[in-house]
Amino acid sequence: MSDKRYNDKIEKLREPERVARYEMEWMSDICLDGINAKSVLDVGTGSGLFAEAFFKKGLEVAGADVNPDMIDAAKEFVPAGRFEIAPAEKMPFDDQSFDLVFMANVFHEVDDQVQTLLEAKRIARQRIAILEHPYKEQPFGPPMHHRLKSEQIRKFAKQTGLDIMKTIELTNVNLYLFDS
Repeated sequence: MSDKRYNDKIEKLREPERVARYEMEWMSDICLDGINAKSVLDVGTGSGLFAEAFFKKGLEVAGADVNPDMIDAAKEFVPAGRFEIAPAEKMPFDDQSFDLVFMANVFHEVDDQVQTLLEAKRIARQRIAILEHPYKEQPFGPPMHHRLKSEQIRKFAKQTGLDIMKTIELTNVNLYLFDS
């Protein structure tokens, strides 16, 4: 298991000050802007925090995570969702099965970013969205040596044929969008 993976308490993922940093309403609106999304796959779903936000917007949600405890928590918070134990590099979902493939704070944790993007590209009908902390010191988020620079994400994307990347800088995190 990667030392980059989140292994702390589930409750910590839902602390109000942490949730507020993600500007959920604004962030999810940006992810959905310009596409007609009805479904979303939350890769590295954790406790289902982001799946829950998309569900509240009326989308059909699914999620995947390598940690079975996280999957159990996600099922509790979003009972209507479909949650599977799976790594980001090998998802148990059919080709083009979700309008949006969303990854929050997980892209820096995966073992193979290129394979993760290839899987996302395979599964996404309309858009891939990656939410990550910027490559700068912050009093929260992953340590600097785990963070990815925008240029690194762009390089991984180009290797998978995702040539057009839109970067949106939110207050505390960056959102990277790729349209299929």
